[in-house]
Amino acid sequence: MLAIHLCGILFVTTLAPSALSSLHPECEYIFQLEREGQQCLQYIEEHSNHNASGCVPLWDLVVCWPSVEVGETVRKACPQVFSLFGNNTGSVSRNCSDSGWSDTDPPYHIACSVDDDIPELKPQESYLATVKLIYTIGYSTSLVFLSIAVVILLLFRRLRCARNYIHIQLFITFILKAVAVFIKDATLFASTDIDHCTFSTPACKAAVAFCNYSAMTNFFWLLVEALYLNSLMLPSFHHSRSCLWVFCLLGWGVPVPFVVLWVLTKMCFEDTECWDMNENSPYWWIIKGPIMVSIGVNFILFMNIIRILLQKLNPRLIQFNNSSQYRRLTKSTLLLIPLFGTHYMLFNFLPDHTNVNLRVCIELCLGSFQGLIVAVLYCFLNQEVQKEVHVHWQRWQEHSYGVVVPRSKGSQMDTPF
Repeated sequence: MLAIHLCGILFVTTLAPSALSSLHPECEYIFQLEREGQQCLQYIEEHSNHNASGCVPLWDLVVCWPSVEVGETVRKACPQVFSLFGNNTGSVSRNCSDSGWSDTDPPYHIACSVDDDIPELKPQESYLATVKLIYTIGYSTSLVFLSIAVVILLLFRRLRCARNYIHIQLFITFILKAVAVFIKDATLFASTDIDHCTFSTPACKAAVAFCNYSAMTNFFWLLVEALYLNSLMLPSFHHSRSCLWVFCLLGWGVPVPFVVLWVLTKMCFEDTECWDMNENSPYWWIIKGPIMVSIGVNFILFMNIIRILLQKLNPRLIQFNNSSQYRRLTKSTLLLIPLFGTHYMLFNFLPDHTNVNLRVCIELCLGSFQGLIVAVLYCFLNQEVQKEVHVHWQRWQEHSYGVVVPRSKGSQMDTPF
C-alpha cells in the first residue's frame, strides 16, 4: 500500500517537474528504510543467539526492535517515512512477554496518523489515470490536426508567406512536444512495476532531455509569434527575410545550449534516476530560467498588443490603407494571444510545489489541447486557407468528373512580405 502511494506521488511530480532534488524525497525515505532493514537484519544475525531467555531482535519491515529481557517494554518513534502520509511525531511500543513480542501499541496507523490518508489512495490513482487519459486524448488530437495544418500550409503555393512560415514552425513545436510526451510516457511509465527510485537507462534520460528541448522550443516559438505580431503593429518597422533567420535562431537555436548545458551538468553532478526528478536541484534552473523569461516577455508583449489594438481599433485613429485586412489580422491575433503562454503566468513565478494538482491539470490537460486550438484558429478557420482549399477542391472536381463549378475569387494574403 505504501509503495502504491509513493508511485502516485512520483507520477505527479514527474509529469509536472518541480524546481525544488537530485534524489526525490520519497526515494530518500524508501532507501533509508531499506538501509535500516539491512542493518537490522545484520543486527539480528549477530544477536539472534545472545538472549535465549528474552525476545530476539525483530524487523517488522518498519522498525527494528532490539533484543530485550522478558517484561521489558521498548518504545520507538514513528519512522521518517510516515511523514509522507501525515504525522510522524508519534511513537509505538512493544512488550516482551513469555510468548514473545506483543503487537505494537498503539498500531502504526494510529500512532503515526496514517489511517486518514490511506483511503485517498484510490481517488489519487483515479485522478492520475484521468489526467493521463485527458492529456493523451489532447495530444493525440492535436497531433493529427497540427500535421494536417502543416501539410495544407506547405502544399498550397499561395499560402506560402512569412507569416504562415512562422505558424508552421510553431505547429511543428507542438507536434514535437506531443511526440516527446508520448516517448517519455512509453519510456518511464511503460509498466507499473518500474521502480522510479532506481530506474535509470540511457533511453529514459534521452527521452527526458528531448522532452525538455521540445518544451523550450515551443515556448520560444510562442515568443517568436508574439514578437512578430508586435512588429506588425509598428508601421515604422521594416521586415526583411533576414528576420526569418533571426526568428529561426531564436526558436530552434537558443534552446540548444541550455539543454546541452543541462545534460552535461546532470551527467557530471546529478546522474541519478532518469533525470526527471528536479527537486532542490539548482541545475533545473538552466531549463526553467529561460522558460520563465520567455513567458514573462510574452506576457509583456501580449499587454503591448492589447494596448496598441485599443488605440488602433478606434476608427478615427486608423491610418492604414486597408483597414479590413488589419481588422481581420487583429481578430485572429486576439484569438490566439491568450493561448500562447498567457495561462502559464498563473504559476510562472510561484514555487513549483504550489497546488501541484491544479498545476498538473492546467499544464497537461489544458496544455495538451493548445496545439489543437492553435491549428484550428490559424489554419482551419483562416479565410485564405478556406478559399484556397475550396479552389483546389473545385479544380479536382472539374478534373475528375468534368463538372464546371463557379470559381471563387482568389484571395490576397495579408502578409507584410
